[in-house]
Amino acid sequence: MMRIRERYKAVGFDMDGTLLDTRVDYQRMTEIVLDEMERIGVPDNAIDRSGGYKFNIDSGVEWLRSNGRGSDIFEINRRVSRAARDVEMEHVDKAVPFPGAVELIRALRSQDIRVGVLTRGCREYADGALSVSGVIDLLDHVVARDDHPEEEAKPSPVAMEHLAHGLGVSPEDILFVGDHSFDMICAKESGAGFVGVLSGTYGRRDWEKIGETRIIDTVADLIEFL
Repeated sequence: MMRIRERYKAVGFDMDGTLLDTRVDYQRMTEIVLDEMERIGVPDNAIDRSGGYKFNIDSGVEWLRSNGRGSDIFEINRRVSRAARDVEMEHVDKAVPFPGAVELIRALRSQDIRVGVLTRGCREYADGALSVSGVIDLLDHVVARDDHPEEEAKPSPVAMEHLAHGLGVSPEDILFVGDHSFDMICAKESGAGFVGVLSGTYGRRDWEKIGETRIIDTVADLIEFL
């Protein structure tokens, strides 16, 4: 990988599993989504269970839309968002930066590279986790799940456009770092660069399976590319 400053004006980070070591129970969050889908009448065979709670809810929303129940979409999004917020906030006080993350951010800023976070966590959780971990004052911009409509959250490339706007750059000027295929899809479909990490959801085989070759162990490893 080339020197970051030679190609990019900004570096963006996913939060959970990438920049911060956190304790969100994503399995519980997925179960909540499935329960809400069942409660509102979405048939089990219409739900995509392959990609975590984001795809769970997207498939249910598509079924509602296709079956003339578009008026129910706002209600299920409201219920799921509220429940997800409760799960996220449960252990927000346990959030800590991965070793070397703070040093990396300071090194990036010292070279006039802007730094941001793009997360699927809600705003309250993002602010809480980034504050508890001592990172929030080092960032130029943060985009959370509920800052914009649900359909514009990762993996939509629109999410990266929001981050780019907040950082004062174009998506093509951002190197984005993440631990999940959502992060890769969001980055690449927006024109941003991407690097996968092994500190969160995806292991090396997971990245290789989807064709991602730019992989590092943790964000701290980026410092050698400054």
